[in-house]
Amino acid sequence: MKKISLAVLAMMVTFLGFTQEDEDVQKSVIQEYTPSKLLDKGQWDIKWFNNLYTQTESTFSDGEEPRQTFFTSTVDIFTGVSESSKFNVGLLLEFRSNVIADRDALDVFSFDGETGTGRSGFTSFAPAIKFNPFKNVSNFTIQTAFHIPLVDNESEDFLPINDNNGVFLDQKGFIFQNRFFYDYTFPSGDWQIFTELNTEYNFGKKEDSFANNSLNLTPGVFLSYFPSEKFTVLALAQHSQRIDTGNNFEQDFTAIGGGFKYQLTKVLNIETLYTNFVRGNNTGLGETFNIGLRALF
Repeated sequence: MKKISLAVLAMMVTFLGFTQEDEDVQKSVIQEYTPSKLLDKGQWDIKWFNNLYTQTESTFSDGEEPRQTFFTSTVDIFTGVSESSKFNVGLLLEFRSNVIADRDALDVFSFDGETGTGRSGFTSFAPAIKFNPFKNVSNFTIQTAFHIPLVDNESEDFLPINDNNGVFLDQKGFIFQNRFFYDYTFPSGDWQIFTELNTEYNFGKKEDSFANNSLNLTPGVFLSYFPSEKFTVLALAQHSQRIDTGNNFEQDFTAIGGGFKYQLTKVLNIETLYTNFVRGNNTGLGETFNIGLRALF
């Protein structure tokens, strides 16, 4: 009887071990591969993210203003290059389309520059690296990128209707960016907190951009709940603070929002986010609608 009991116990331990192993294998990309996670050598991570920001209010005036809408589409490509999975390299690409003068928000997808109230085009690219600075803290990583502008003019005046404000496309200046990522998954596995600090130093000729010779600091906190391994609901809060380092312009805003992610296949997942700018100085007070696709293989 004793031998039978030992045999049963051994089978249970073996079964539990395989069960745990299966659970690890079935762990989805949205659970495991947060921005804090580095890729193994030969892995690829491609993310296409789209942000539509629209506003009819700002801190520059009281009451409602003519609508302005700014669409940004980015493609981030990273791959693992080290045997220790401690170093990734990548390329960031950015496309923008903006419309002003109370045009409909969805006019950004016309890409027409109609009547001088819109502009669109590829605006910047950035080589990037991502690495883990501490061996004992695998869920803390740093992403460093150098953004190179492709725009000739930050703003262009086409017609008197623009009131000499011009149609803004993107910053005309170089950006040295460092993003610090950290995440923590609670023991239950159902909750996860992710934090980010984005630092951007903008530099170039002062007359070329409102942002040149300034430092932008943007901390953010994201809280995720996983009803299942393929689905997560999240809430977020972000604050951005532009510090004047020589351009005589300071700016700040705070945004809150939420969204969800869903694992479509083992390779592909989708995410949507909504944010609202609840306060700020020298900024618009609008809202964003975001959707992204991510492939990891």
